[in-house]
Amino acid sequence: MKLSAEISMYPFNEAYIPPIQGFIDWLNQQEGLLVSTKPTCTIVTGDYERVMQVLGEGMRYSVETWGKAVFVTKFLPGFAALPEANA
Repeated sequence: MKLSAEISMYPFNEAYIPPIQGFIDWLNQQEGLLVSTKPTCTIVTGDYERVMQVLGEGMRYSVETWGKAVFVTKFLPGFAALPEANA
């Protein structure tokens, strides 16, 4: 089953750009996903299990690397939000 997840990260850090960019860069290195960054969120689309695995690993990586952050995520199971995922 496909899964689309929209995720926004809010680091507990005055210098918030490096942690956000680092998280986005890390997501873009993961295989088996389509990732699209918008001004206020990043959309991740792929196989349900892969998306959930990567988001879990990514949040752990981010917190271990840059410290605490809030991750706000919306999930849309059974739908590929990115047009290129439907090709």
